[in-house]
Amino acid sequence: MHHFQYKNGELHAEGVAVTDIAESVGTPFYCYSTATFARHFNVLSEAFGGTDHLICYALKANSNQAVLATMANLGAGMDVVSEGELRRARAVGVPGYKIIFAGVAKTKDEMAYALSENILGFNVESRAELEALSAVAAANGQTARIAIRVNPDVDAKTHAKISTGKSENKFGVPFVDAAELYDLAASLPGIQVTGIHMHIGSQITDLTPFRQAFGLMRSMTLELRERGHNLEHLDLGGGLGVPYSSSNDVPPPPADYAAIVKEELGDLGLKYVLEPGRMIAANAGILVTKVIYTKSSPAKHFTIIDGAMNDLIRPTLYDAEHEIWPVREELRAEPNIIQDLVGPVCETGDYLALDRALPEFREDDLVAFMAAGAYGAVMSSTYNTRLLVPEVLVNGSQFAVVRKRQTYEELIDLDTIPDWIARP
Repeated sequence: MHHFQYKNGELHAEGVAVTDIAESVGTPFYCYSTATFARHFNVLSEAFGGTDHLICYALKANSNQAVLATMANLGAGMDVVSEGELRRARAVGVPGYKIIFAGVAKTKDEMAYALSENILGFNVESRAELEALSAVAAANGQTARIAIRVNPDVDAKTHAKISTGKSENKFGVPFVDAAELYDLAASLPGIQVTGIHMHIGSQITDLTPFRQAFGLMRSMTLELRERGHNLEHLDLGGGLGVPYSSSNDVPPPPADYAAIVKEELGDLGLKYVLEPGRMIAANAGILVTKVIYTKSSPAKHFTIIDGAMNDLIRPTLYDAEHEIWPVREELRAEPNIIQDLVGPVCETGDYLALDRALPEFREDDLVAFMAAGAYGAVMSSTYNTRLLVPEVLVNGSQFAVVRKRQTYEELIDLDTIPDWIARP
């Protein structure tokens, strides 16, 4: 559920008309709903009611400072995958003891910074990383709390580019090697083993892979206890999918996911760490664009909009289908035509929708791409020297720009010309 609905004939974000935002900030822009963020966080937290758990929001889904502050005020910790994300979390006041550092390529400098912030723990993904972390921690007289990310070779039945739990994926340590790596960890200076981590992929709509992975996590926990390891938590990762369009599989509710966790792992007496990103952020945001032109060829009808693949790359990168709503409700009653919604970028791959049955849009119509709150703005770029678009946060009847539109001067001034190059 989200808080984008039609009122008085036009699309609103909570109590604010989308057209009012467009008139204020121009198009394209991202718009986020505070109430939707809160609802999704609370639904997940309630599903795990009665358990010891910590929800660490995954910054990679949407790392806007206003979003992070909103999540932190709801009680969330943070799941980060870079020093930059860690600094973002700390900048809004999230304490180190509520931050988990994941990712396959943590540098020694990143490790040192994270240790200085006294974070809750590192999710270690290789022997080499473990040994590097030990060296950094020992050299500074510190202790790194760790969980080893175990790759269970479970097919999450999701898009190949967001599957992370199969043996051919770059993530984690093979299940068969994990116990010996835990033994090594226990012998290394500066290392304290505190948990186990698994994350098998993103946008998962079938609970069966979760049950398989958690069953393996259970067997690993029991084996590690037999080896003398004192575990404190089970890091379940994230991955629960969201409904992007009517053609997508409908994901199960968080309560069903939580029930499987409790069935498979509930008797182990360990704290759960959850790392949701998409599940919280996706339906909390939309991308609003404006129609510039329309044109037809013998093969296609094109609706040309001012949003492009550099603003929302998911359709091009993942073949993703976002539900599309006209901002004027009356358009929904008009006959649909098959069309492509394409942008200004000079690439055939620059599209936000292909062969979709939608109303025949006209110049200056506003179009909303739904469920764009996750992996939208964070993956945007300035390709074709296009400006990063603004992000707006709505709270009830008020809204604020939480990232302003970049200017051409700001973008171009990022470059420098060496003294030895003469200006023509």
